Amino acid sequence: MRLTAVISLILFTSIESSAQNAYVKMGQQAFLDGNFKAAVKQLEKGCMIDSTNANAYWMLGYSYYHSQNYRKSITSYDKVIFINPTDASAYYYRARAKGYMGKDTYLSPAEREKYLLGAIFDLTKAIAIDPSEKGKCLQTRGIAYREYAEFKLQPNTHSYDKPRAINSLKASIADLEKVINDNPNRADIATLIELSKEKLATAVGHH
Repeated sequence: MRLTAVISLILFTSIESSAQNAYVKMGQQAFLDGNFKAAVKQLEKGCMIDSTNANAYWMLGYSYYHSQNYRKSITSYDKVIFINPTDASAYYYRARAKGYMGKDTYLSPAEREKYLLGAIFDLTKAIAIDPSEKGKCLQTRGIAYREYAEFKLQPNTHSYDKPRAINSLKASIADLEKVINDNPNRADIATLIELSKEKLATAVGHH
């Protein structure tokens, strides 16, 4: 999602908030300017003053995400979801951050699996909450299923599980095919489908 796609929501909700403090206002301006590192500095202070401002935590999570601090992005979206459990966009971006954490080879296999599965769970939740964003979430979940399968196919690790990987690749293809059925001209989705199909063929021994 581009920053412009969320600006109207941010402005509307922040105008409504009577508890908005100076740090949040400065953080919001940096956020809207695309200066995410500056936004983080201000919004961290703002959230310490007002720990119930879901909008400030949302901007903080997004700013952390674009500063590649995925662990703190997840924590911020945890706060958003605690305050507002029906914020589909918070689940979506938390899933994106979890996906990056799941690829961090410095983490233990158990931690990586937790994040990879968490991303799939969050995207499923986002679809249930806001079906209008289903296309975007299905595309991201299709990729997440493939990445989880790749993780489960890594040889010589305790996480190796070929049957589970095969099921995950089938789920990846199913999600991506739903996207292309609604958008037949999406060449990028067709490429993603072929990638998952190739990996599935290799996993089941057809290559």
